[in-house]
Formats: sequence, C-alpha cells, structure tokens
Amino acid sequence: MFELETVQAMLKLLGEAALQLLVQPFYYIAILFIVLQYIRQMRMERQLFAVKLRDWKSLVFKSLITGLLIGVSVSLVGAFIGSTLTSTAVLWLWSITAVLMLIKIRYLCFAYSAGVITLLQWIVGFTPLADRSDWLGTLAVSLEQIDAAGLLLLVALLHLAEALLVRAQGDKLSTPLFLEGKRGKLVGGYFLQGFWPVPLLLLVPVTNDASMGISTNALPWTPLFGADWTQGWTFVALPMIIGFSEMTRSMLPRTKAKHAANGLLIYSVVLAAVAIIAWWQPILLPIAAITSFVLHEAIVWRSHWAESSRTPLYVHDSRGLRILGIVPGTPAEAMGLSVGEILYKVNGIRVRTKEELYEALVQNSAFCKLEVYNFEGELKFAQKARYAGDHHQLGVILAPDEQANYYAASGPASLFGLLRGMRASNRRGKSESNSEQIQG
Repeated sequence: MFELETVQAMLKLLGEAALQLLVQPFYYIAILFIVLQYIRQMRMERQLFAVKLRDWKSLVFKSLITGLLIGVSVSLVGAFIGSTLTSTAVLWLWSITAVLMLIKIRYLCFAYSAGVITLLQWIVGFTPLADRSDWLGTLAVSLEQIDAAGLLLLVALLHLAEALLVRAQGDKLSTPLFLEGKRGKLVGGYFLQGFWPVPLLLLVPVTNDASMGISTNALPWTPLFGADWTQGWTFVALPMIIGFSEMTRSMLPRTKAKHAANGLLIYSVVLAAVAIIAWWQPILLPIAAITSFVLHEAIVWRSHWAESSRTPLYVHDSRGLRILGIVPGTPAEAMGLSVGEILYKVNGIRVRTKEELYEALVQNSAFCKLEVYNFEGELKFAQKARYAGDHHQLGVILAPDEQANYYAASGPASLFGLLRGMRASNRRGKSESNSEQIQG
C-alpha cells in the first residue's frame, strides 16, 4: 500500500516534472514538426485530386491525444523498469537528433540518436576528456553519466507502442498518390504517415542533478534497473516523438500497415533484449548501439524490398477502372466501394476510361447501379438512389491514366527542406528521386 507521504511526494514531483516539460522547447518542436508534415500532406491531396480528404487540424489533435495516452502508459511501465536518465540526457538526445535531421529527416527517429549517444559514451571512455576542466570536460562528464542501456530500452518500449499504433491506425492515416513508375509511367500508390508527440515523466533514482527536487521516501516497489533507489528518487520530463512513414504501390493500406507493424514489433523485442543484456554486461553496449540503428535500417530495407518484389497494384486493367481512393461523404462511400476494387459496369455500361465513366453516370440522374470486381476478383453489385444535394460525382479517386499530368513530389530529404516547404507535386516529365521515408 502507498503511504500518504509517498503519494504526496509523487504528486508534487510529478507536477514539477510536468512544468519542466511545458517550459522545454522540445515538446513544441515535435508538435511543429507534426503540423508541417500534415499540412504538406493535405496540400499534396489538393494538388493531385482537387479534393480535401481530411483536415490537418483534426489529425494533429488526435495525434496529441494519442501521444499523451502513450506517454502515460510508457511512463507507468518505466516506473517499474527504472533508469538513470536526467535532463542532461534530454539535451543530448534532442541535440544529436537535430544534427542527424540535417542529414536526413527520417533520422528523427530516436533509434539513431540513442545509438550515437551510446557509441560516443563508449568512445569517450577511452579518452582523458572527462579529466579536463574546460567545456570539453563538462560535455564528456555529462555524456558518461547517461544511462545508455536505459535509453536504448526506452527506445525499444516506444517502438513497441509505435508497432501497436501502426497496426491499429496505420491504414486510417493513409493518403492516395500518383507516383512516377518505370519509364515515366504513372501508377497509383499510398503514403502511410503518422506521428505522435509523447510526453514522458520518468521515475529516476536521485542523481547529482541539482535542478531537480528529490524525495527520500521509500518506494512501495523496487524498480528492476537503475542505481541505488534508497538514496532518493524524482521524476524527469522527457519529451519524445514517435512516428512512421511508408510508401506502397503494391499493397492495400491495411496490408502495408500490418507489414510495417510486424517489422517494428520485431525491432522492439530484439532491441529490448540486447539493451537488458548490455545493462548486465556493459562491455556489450557498443553492440547494443549498433543494433539500434543497423536493425532500424534493416526495417527500411525490408520495406523497399517488399515493394520492389511486387507488381504495382493501383493500375487499370482489361476489366475496368481501378479505384485508388474513396472521397468521404460521397455516394461511393455510401455504396461500400473499397480501395483496390475495379469498376466494371456503371448503369449497365462497360467503363474503361474516365470519360466513359462520366457518360455512364449521366445516363440515369435518379439512380446509380454498379458492377464491381472486389479485391478477391469476385463480381459484386452496388446501387444507390441519387437525390438533389448529393455529391455530383461518384466520389472515387481512380488510378492515374495517360492524361494525368501531376504526381507526388519526393519528400524533403533534410530538416532544411521541410522548413522551406518543398513543393508537394511535380509536373509529369520531371525526374525526381524516390521519396524519403521516416520510420521510428
């Protein structure tokens, strides 16, 4: 049972840590990054399809709420695991992340910065830098005091949470695209992107960080890791961000989300195991650090390989017109049409081009009857009466044809590119590099 004094001390220190979180710039930087990403995504939808599929403000709000819930969950788990992370570790983590993002924006994932910090700590241990009295010595001492194994274990926990989020929400965070395929031919595809700012309030044993309040009350439990908890404990604010970004030309959004979630799940389990072993045997910390970013790169390679080994899905074939997307609030959504299906007949008329589709729709102004091949290749029927005030079109986004002039631009490679607000689409004929992917 919790003693009253312990509960009061926890609430007091939690309040101080929450205030510390609010005065730090890092949580707001994470939110700004998310806003910029979603605004660019909405701009791309409008330029390619001239429709608004979702609202960026709603996406950001949901991301904040979900991130808060994840932060509470991971903080609770972290209270029983234990670590010796301090506010100094927060500065190191975000500083390294900022530098890495200048190289590639997908290095925002803390798997890379945590691995770099662990390697730097190991390298500095072979030098006399910590004995210096200048700023280099101060940096070396602060680096040596970081709980590298605890940091890697925290990264593993966040990736586990990310895997669960991608599995549950990944397909709902997808955007249809026109993409440049082989020999300049346009194909349809999907961009799956989601980000969540995660505010963590971590229970840590007392350190020499004088900026933090401490409590010497006995904890009702003993955390698994960490230093001597009998000397006191406190809470540290650690703002994090998790997210994923995937591109697919060959899978349904839900299939791609499942594929990505499985990779993240494997990553989190392996990294957690390696981090725990390194905590028991610190000599293995360099291996854990290398595992952190090499295995993450393997996830990126796995995604690329899965796409390159499959044929594009979102293209028209001899049966009819492939559905790339469904516009919310339209007859297509009401009739239960789905992404990947093929429009075969509309009002009894075969449709092979957009012009034929529009002509078939106007044949009956009061009723719409469809024959559609579902994703399993079976023919199904859908129908709906058309009323005044209904959406004037069917409400489907079709895979691109030879008349399409624009396709999605590659994502910004670096932080500078994101801040410059790079264009969201390219005119057909311009060669662009493949889109960068952020996977966390």
